[in-house]
Amino acid sequence: MSDVSIEAPAQSAKPTIFFDGVSSRRRQVMLTFSDALEIAEDGKALARWAHADIRRADGPTGVLRLACTTGSPLARLEIRDAALAADVTARCLHLDDHQTTRRGIAKIVGWSVAAAVSIVCVVLFGVPLAADRLAPLVPKPVERRIGDAAEVQMKTIFGRSVCEDPAGKAAFIKLVNRLRDAAGLDDDSMTAGVLPTSVPNAFALPGGKVFVLKGLLDKAESPDELAGILAHELGHLKHYDNMRGLIYNGGTSFLIGLLFGDVTGSSAVIFASRSVVEASYSREAETAADTFAIEIMHELGRSPKPAAELMFRITGKEGGSTLTTILASHPLTEDRLARMTREDRPASGPPLLTDKEWQSLKLVCGSGKV
Repeated sequence: MSDVSIEAPAQSAKPTIFFDGVSSRRRQVMLTFSDALEIAEDGKALARWAHADIRRADGPTGVLRLACTTGSPLARLEIRDAALAADVTARCLHLDDHQTTRRGIAKIVGWSVAAAVSIVCVVLFGVPLAADRLAPLVPKPVERRIGDAAEVQMKTIFGRSVCEDPAGKAAFIKLVNRLRDAAGLDDDSMTAGVLPTSVPNAFALPGGKVFVLKGLLDKAESPDELAGILAHELGHLKHYDNMRGLIYNGGTSFLIGLLFGDVTGSSAVIFASRSVVEASYSREAETAADTFAIEIMHELGRSPKPAAELMFRITGKEGGSTLTTILASHPLTEDRLARMTREDRPASGPPLLTDKEWQSLKLVCGSGKV
């Protein structure tokens, strides 16, 4: 049986439209079937598509829309005549080769699951390991610049100026230096201060910056209470927790965003996912900082228990639902109190501040309850 190399032009009752992929012009064309599909307009050849390269493209009902893998990527042929469409379908045996088969779908699903599992493993194990390794390697000048930027933000929120009463400031620096020396922190560039806000808190920033908020100082009843909190914050500096947190948070944000994609509603899912994985990481850092504070207070011959009593006086009992416990980024205050009570020892070292220095520190912002 011999093949006919050229057949008569294919006629149809309905127009066959061709878009050449270069312009938006609709061309009414005639098709010729040979060893390839030839497309012509007014006797002028426009394209020649090999049968094996023709693929079905998405189109409206009643229209066979075709593309060619070796032709212009945007070129499209639209056949509206059913008989002509059937003829093309019979000749072009690879029309639907690009469509995903069940096997292809299974492969895609399998690789997607594998990718998701890989991302989860990296979030849970890879990112923390990378953060632990990289944080101590951040150059000091870079860490200080990050700390300076964070300090500007903190002062914007809690008060632009540090409390400057000379006697109170001198007492505060004395307390911080005693803790720093006991902790083995030889960073001479460390800065510390009290910010004038009623919020009872304290925090450490990258670059050796430690701040106490006046609200915490007002609630403290002894130098040991405040010293234990400051020792905890120095623990964060000693362990590079701030830099570790920046690296960890950046890594988890990117990877969890990659996992869920940037789609409507994904932000809430990403935030919830980050909260769960970061809470566990934060609890580990907080527990380590508590351990550091206990060791420093023992080194100074003082008890860590007063600091936990101050925290409990501020927060009260925190134990509640299981969900709250799971998501808590800090150990529960009552658990910390119980732990530091177990570590309580009779004072064997000199007072960290004299009564007069403590009175001055309490008034470092110019007013306060003594």
